[in-house]
Amino acid sequence: LVAGSVRALSSTPAVNSATQTHTGQDYSADDPRNVRFEVTGVKKQVNAQWAIDLIDKTPVIKVKSNIVACDGGGGALGHPKVYINLDDNEVHSCIYCGLRYQREHDEEEEDKH
Repeated sequence: LVAGSVRALSSTPAVNSATQTHTGQDYSADDPRNVRFEVTGVKKQVNAQWAIDLIDKTPVIKVKSNIVACDGGGGALGHPKVYINLDDNEVHSCIYCGLRYQREHDEEEEDKH
């Protein structure tokens, strides 16, 4: 190698490098992974709306049956169908998409007791 022929990959900190991502990535200003933002000219973008927070804002889906099938509701964009048991009347979440289901109390059933 000729002296002076090696150039540094990163000489300036990446834009918004202090913002933590949804996966917990938090790069320091001198982290070599920041170079991808400088080379492409694209700023580091962090989505402030994390999936867990969006699911939390989605209301619980009330159903009348003891078992519910969840497929993500997206057809081909959904997930494998899973069956969720709601016998205990508690709120249960789908293991794939996080949608929450709860068995709706049946007033006729309560009158029988």
